[in-house]
Amino acid sequence: MLDEPLTRALGPATAKVMAESLDLRTVGDLLHHYPRRYEERGQLTRLAELPLDEHVTVVAQVADARVHKFNAGRGQRLEVTITDGSGRLQLVFFGRGIHKPHKDLLPGSRAMFAGKVSMFNRKLQLAHPTYERLDAESGDGAVSAFAGRLIPIYPACKGLESWKIAKAVDAVLPQAGEAIDPLPPALRGGRGFVSLPEALLKIHRPATKADIEDARERLKWDEAFVLQVALARRRYADAQLPAVARRPVPDGLLDAFDARLPFTLTEGQQKVSAEIFGDLATEHPMHRLLQGEVGSGKTLVALRAMLAVVDAGGQAAMLAPTEVLAQQHHRSIVEMMGELAEGGVLGGAEHATKVVLLTGSMGAAARRQALLDLVTGEAGIVIGTHALIEDKVHFHDLGLVVVDEQHRFGVEQRDALRGKGKQPPHLLVMTATPIPRTVAMTVFGDLETSVLDQLPAGRSPIATHVVPAADKPHFLARAWERVREEVEGGHQAYVVCPRIGDSADEQDGPRKKSAEDEAEKRPPLAVLDVAGQLTAGPLAGLRVEVLHGRMPPDDKDDVMRRFAAGEVDVLVATTVIEVGVNVPNATAMVIMDADRFGVSQLHQLRGRVGRGSAPGLCLLVTEMPEASPARSRLGAVAATLDGFELSRIDLEQRREGDVLGQAQSGVRSSLRVLAVIEDEEVIAAAREEAVAVVTADPELEALPELRTALDALLDKDREQYLDKG
Repeated sequence: MLDEPLTRALGPATAKVMAESLDLRTVGDLLHHYPRRYEERGQLTRLAELPLDEHVTVVAQVADARVHKFNAGRGQRLEVTITDGSGRLQLVFFGRGIHKPHKDLLPGSRAMFAGKVSMFNRKLQLAHPTYERLDAESGDGAVSAFAGRLIPIYPACKGLESWKIAKAVDAVLPQAGEAIDPLPPALRGGRGFVSLPEALLKIHRPATKADIEDARERLKWDEAFVLQVALARRRYADAQLPAVARRPVPDGLLDAFDARLPFTLTEGQQKVSAEIFGDLATEHPMHRLLQGEVGSGKTLVALRAMLAVVDAGGQAAMLAPTEVLAQQHHRSIVEMMGELAEGGVLGGAEHATKVVLLTGSMGAAARRQALLDLVTGEAGIVIGTHALIEDKVHFHDLGLVVVDEQHRFGVEQRDALRGKGKQPPHLLVMTATPIPRTVAMTVFGDLETSVLDQLPAGRSPIATHVVPAADKPHFLARAWERVREEVEGGHQAYVVCPRIGDSADEQDGPRKKSAEDEAEKRPPLAVLDVAGQLTAGPLAGLRVEVLHGRMPPDDKDDVMRRFAAGEVDVLVATTVIEVGVNVPNATAMVIMDADRFGVSQLHQLRGRVGRGSAPGLCLLVTEMPEASPARSRLGAVAATLDGFELSRIDLEQRREGDVLGQAQSGVRSSLRVLAVIEDEEVIAAAREEAVAVVTADPELEALPELRTALDALLDKDREQYLDKG
């Protein structure tokens, strides 16, 4: 069976590496570990196009092999030059490890080589690659296995080269016949797909390129369809839940608030508000994702929804990912509401309610009062961090939960908060990271989507420029002059750095090392170092302060408050300012080592300037060489302010797994052949089919195979992810 553990099928040693490095534990896992690409025996991986710092597999011919002595003859190394017609590559072996390759790799012989491409003396090389010879004497079996066949190249890892994985797949491939087909027969027939066992055979051991196409088309559908069925079932289940309809009262808090607004809502804000109010008026819970560019006025839309719920006798909770952000939301909401936020206070307006803040670092007395206001219903609106989810927090009647910045928030957390209502509350999730439609359908498929895509009047454009500090150091000097000019003009500036710089644990958030980090070894610039250099150098005489995630909450709040009040000229910070910090007088931002940030993160950061009437300026400082992918990424950010366009670029450059994994509460992405951007049509079609299947048979009683596939997709974590609520 496909759930047979690999320890039994392959033996403990191989199974251990597969489990630890590739997360493959059963025969089924291995059968779904598809080749990344295929080599034709005669057509080789072009040596001319090898990527630095990646594990590669090449098929090539040995042109030359020489042993060199060094260390006065005590040390020796074997240098082998291989060629494939497009380029040449140096292989090196050292010490005792040279005898076997020296015997095997004679000029004229051919082999498959695998290793990590590194750079030595400005030339690409593979040090100690593993290899498998493709000569006549390597046995008929090996030759016929490679002759004229498409060689599958698998995503490999240290300790398991592609061909070792291929041999392991050969060992379990006969069991593919037992694979249970999840697609309903009518769907499979209607679309002319091959069966699942056949698709698995064809993807691993294709005879022709057409085989690969058939298999991929079929396996893509499996992935898209099973995931969409899971999401459709969640939407269906949610639609069956009872909820209290919350309709705004005429002449209530919402109308009083709207009358206070010094401007009219944009068309987009009116349209999205109408969608939200429509959902709130129904008797099953709203589940809506509100996407909006930085500064498109999402908070205002969310606040109006919260006021409508308070009008209808309920309470609203807003969940923010950090204390800085919760305090900021609290401040801006209280400011926007004015005396309407002074419920129970002498001089409060007649419809007023209380707006309380609840965070982990509050003093005991303030916290007790906040909890009391929630349980009595005195507070109509509460804004807080994860502290809101704690067991001790009880609501009088929780009607709406607003979650800010979904991608920093696990699904479990939003569900814990939803469990606080007498009946499931309505849910509004806000994100400022623009998400292409297909990703929204895949990641947030359990939510309906609203998009705010126009900026409110009065927001200024932001000019973005790349500052190549290594190629043109005078550009960096000019950048600091620009910061001084902004400050002299009465404005303020941010300087953002990737690290804090006070200990070994260097990041505010986890980051994977990229090939370019490795290639250029210099540690990323740190807040504390940069702040010191700026005060002593180019920004001497200005009021420079630092802000980072490891400062005590009170200190952070104090710095932010003084910056907002204009008592600080330049704030040198980590990405703690990425989300929600709103200082309209800040017009310039310099991002150091900008290549260390992702595209959407740069876009988020940039959105902190140009929030007032003066135009914004964002300078992306980098030392990466002109031709590097990192520079082209920065160029893309400088070229457009359209977050949706950037999110497409971001997705094309990263693997979807990163995007999906992050959004799905840290659960690894199940997508193996489905590419979210390219396969837009597959996803949209699968969603329609899934909705039809679930509407006709919510429990999938007539489709036991599909149920089995769902159980496999929804391993324990994802089961919770999708079945909560």
